[in-house]
Amino acid sequence: MGSEGPAAVTIHVTGFKKFHGVSENPTETIVSNLKEYTEKKGLPKGVILGSCSVLETAGQGALPQLYQTLQSALTGKDSESSCSGRIIWLHFGVNSGASRFAVERQAANEATFRCPDEMGWKPQKVPIIPADGGISRVRETSLPVEEITKALAKKGFEVMTSDDAGRFVCNYVYYHSLRFAEQNGIKSLFVHVPLFLTIDEETQMKFAASLLVVLASLCQ
Repeated sequence: MGSEGPAAVTIHVTGFKKFHGVSENPTETIVSNLKEYTEKKGLPKGVILGSCSVLETAGQGALPQLYQTLQSALTGKDSESSCSGRIIWLHFGVNSGASRFAVERQAANEATFRCPDEMGWKPQKVPIIPADGGISRVRETSLPVEEITKALAKKGFEVMTSDDAGRFVCNYVYYHSLRFAEQNGIKSLFVHVPLFLTIDEETQMKFAASLLVVLASLCQ
């Protein structure tokens, strides 16, 4: 049984819909257009763009949708790649006050929402998963955040690493995703993007496509 080189890396992507204070979420646009964008531009061999899903900007209320989305990568056509750990979940969220992209190293087991989410929930200092312990618990991505950031910076993008994904829905989803990834032998990463007013849509689409390539190259 000869091998033809490393198996392809499949990357599934999520973004979010609008929420309080952000009437147009750039991640909804990025994720909705990413398939068409990468089909036009082309992706290198060994990089497969999987599902592209847009989540409600909600914590508990969005969990059924989130887990259905996460689980879908482990069934059917993707089961072979999941066995070899070549599935990555890539989550995009917006930081409306940011001036550059941020690759998030970790998520905290704490939900402290500064405003109600889109389903009206506003938890304060609540553990996201009580079975994991208190709100000081963190989970880190198994992906090489520093290498990812350096590779993207070399491509000309304004990008930084971050150890704080906030305590709102972005962190909430990332924590669940990191836990799911660890349990299923796959990988998860969260990246915050600025508003389109700060970094225009075309540049953000290029960034997202470049990130797919960087992630795949580091996981070969």
